[in-house]
Amino acid sequence: MDERIHQIVTLNHVRASAPCRVDLGGTLDLGTFYLPLQPFAPATFNMALDLRTTVSVDVHSDSRVRISSRGFEPAAFMPREAPFDHPLGLFFAVAAHFDVQGLSIHIASASPPRSALGGSSVAAVALIGALSACRGLAGGQALSLDQIVRRAHIIEESAAGRPCGMQDHLAAAFGGINTWHWEILADGLGVRRQPLTASAGDNRLAEHFLVAYGGKPHASHDVNGVWIERFRAGRDRARWRRIADCVRQFSVAVEQGDWPTAAEAMNTETAIRREMTPDVLDPLGAALVEAAQARGCGGRFSGAGGGGCIWAIGAREAIDRLRPQWQTLVEGHPEAAVLDARPTVEGLTVDVTPR
Repeated sequence: MDERIHQIVTLNHVRASAPCRVDLGGTLDLGTFYLPLQPFAPATFNMALDLRTTVSVDVHSDSRVRISSRGFEPAAFMPREAPFDHPLGLFFAVAAHFDVQGLSIHIASASPPRSALGGSSVAAVALIGALSACRGLAGGQALSLDQIVRRAHIIEESAAGRPCGMQDHLAAAFGGINTWHWEILADGLGVRRQPLTASAGDNRLAEHFLVAYGGKPHASHDVNGVWIERFRAGRDRARWRRIADCVRQFSVAVEQGDWPTAAEAMNTETAIRREMTPDVLDPLGAALVEAAQARGCGGRFSGAGGGGCIWAIGAREAIDRLRPQWQTLVEGHPEAAVLDARPTVEGLTVDVTPR
């Protein structure tokens, strides 16, 4: 076991936090898609939100690793024996990777649990960032942001036992508003970051978007599984090429502050997804999206849909008109709400201070 990290935690308060995100073009960050779609320049867009997930690391009363998180029963296992198929298995897999014991890890998220805002990936990035910083302070090798992202992605994909994208980890680590281009270089995958600054640098984008939680937790693997199997079977290839086009059009429009074009690109992307999987929107989600479109805004589920959050983009006046309509729509739905969220440029932060 790596006693160095435990010693640093014993002497210090250790906290790390990272932002969740809304997105467009997700699934194109899976190798199943971006490898054969290289001629069509696959990309994803995401915007980090100031709804942050915070991971606190403390010492535990025995040699086990204990993990707690809102919406889940706390659990404690010896890290080398922890089940990775547990609801908190991803975080036990991170603990096992760092070979730690005797730690208590608490995960607190400002976003609703299983809200399709990338929460588990965000928490994994924050936890890896915290443990990496402790290892660095103890004289070991700390990880760079790029390394944290790739480590989080590999661990999550391995623990889940199914393909996972990387865009959630990128948004959590780097923050900001970015288009991520999934390119293949001579030495392998090269993820190119394109920050969008013209419309977002002065935070004007906060006036042009809304995000609401529909009250129903999502299960991204259900919808993603359908998309993956259909793509592997040779179906929907033309649709995914059109989705790649939509992402590029949307990104250019957001950069230029061209909200009608951004809304049109988002709505086209949403319509294509609904053609492939009509149940990607539940009834409340569909009502929120249709209300956005009726106001001249774009409306889309976050992540892979099937529950969770819906977000909208549009001209400021259209968003101002849409907000009270969304608030009316979510009334009467337990846990549903229009969220108080803004874009953030701040990505992963780690704070280690003496006790």
